[in-house]
Amino acid sequence: SKFFDDDGHSKRSGNKWTASAHIITAVIGSGVLSLAWAIAQLGWIAGPSMMLLFSFVTYYASSLLSVCYRTGDQLNGKRNYTYTDAVRAYLGGSKVKFCGLVQYANLFGVSIGYTIAASISMMAIKRSNCFHSSGGKNPCHMNGNLYMISFGIVEILFSQIPNFDQLWWLSTLAAVMSFTYSTIGLGLGVGKVIENKGIKGSLTGITVGTVTQTQKVWRSFQALGNIAFAYSYSMILIEIQDTIKSPPSESKTMKAATLISVIVTTVFYMLCGCFGYAAFGDSSPGNLLTGFGFYNPFWLLDIANAAIVIHLVGAFQVYCQPIYSAVEKNAAKRFPDSDFINKNIEIPIPGAVSPLKINLFRLVWRSSFVIVVTVISMLLPFFNDIVGLIGAIGFWPLTVYFPVEMYIVQTKIPKWSTKWICLHMLSAACLVISLAAAAGSVAGVVADLGVYKPFHA
Repeated sequence: SKFFDDDGHSKRSGNKWTASAHIITAVIGSGVLSLAWAIAQLGWIAGPSMMLLFSFVTYYASSLLSVCYRTGDQLNGKRNYTYTDAVRAYLGGSKVKFCGLVQYANLFGVSIGYTIAASISMMAIKRSNCFHSSGGKNPCHMNGNLYMISFGIVEILFSQIPNFDQLWWLSTLAAVMSFTYSTIGLGLGVGKVIENKGIKGSLTGITVGTVTQTQKVWRSFQALGNIAFAYSYSMILIEIQDTIKSPPSESKTMKAATLISVIVTTVFYMLCGCFGYAAFGDSSPGNLLTGFGFYNPFWLLDIANAAIVIHLVGAFQVYCQPIYSAVEKNAAKRFPDSDFINKNIEIPIPGAVSPLKINLFRLVWRSSFVIVVTVISMLLPFFNDIVGLIGAIGFWPLTVYFPVEMYIVQTKIPKWSTKWICLHMLSAACLVISLAAAAGSVAGVVADLGVYKPFHA
């Protein structure tokens, strides 16, 4: 049909470039800002090596996952609209519940991480201007709660955009912003290396003595979680793939989009992380653009942090759409006759082609979700620890385990064959990395909670 796809849905219009924009929006997020710190914990050898390893695993596992969008034939098989739908179609049983729990916990965690990161960048703008106007005499202490609340209010407004298809413009804007602040961070790092007339850092990272031996181990583990977070987007890959038109098959287009996105993000990550470490060495800040390794030019820092905030507004919505969709579809299925859940109220707007459509359930539920995220962010404003923990929790099950298991079922790989064994060895290795990263991040959160007082400046 000219207007409808084979499943009766409106004709999908996405291609490899729109899919790449969605992925880059999701991937080049606040995670890039912690990479200099992560490399500082691991050193010049292990740091870049782990980034390359994570990029390869992410691309490979995402390619496996893209094949699982349709059950059976890649052109005409039954579509799986969400990550959980795919797990249900291929694996079923308790694995569906485990997947849903991990996926939505991870997406919820990302929304908290992005709220914290946005408030830190907003504070950085204020602190940068304060520091500049006082000539460096005022320490410019401030409370992040007001900025988190402001970010939450904006997200409540944008959360009323119904679905992914109508988010393409926000994703494109957010992708442009991510390049903007990453490029500024890179430029400032390069400038600092030139100013220092040399490259800082060491082959093994921060030395025992600067930190204790135990702290070195926990920080190294946490750094793995930060890198995993920076590459984490598999949990929304199926949802992004569901926006792509066919023919050619969605899996073919998605593989191309994934390759483009992983190459672009890896180049940016290597440049930003490595130049950040080269500029500051073992004292690399946890957040490259807000840790105040850089003070000038203050206006350029303001532009970079404003770009981070704009990007995170879009990225927050991209990551929350699967949660919104799952709750709303479940509610509509349980209460098909409820006007509160299913009916749209049309509000005419003067000069607009079509009226504004408001769904009361969507308004109440999505607003409540954003409020809960904002309150938790105010209770746990530890950027590096939260980022590392989220990356650790989601990396193995969502990026590796489920894609591997579903791919084995889809392509009917014989048990105990060479390929079957290799795929499970990859999965086991990634599980070990995830457990180590989670342990390091939990240790960091516990240490921070020992000195932090919630809702205090």
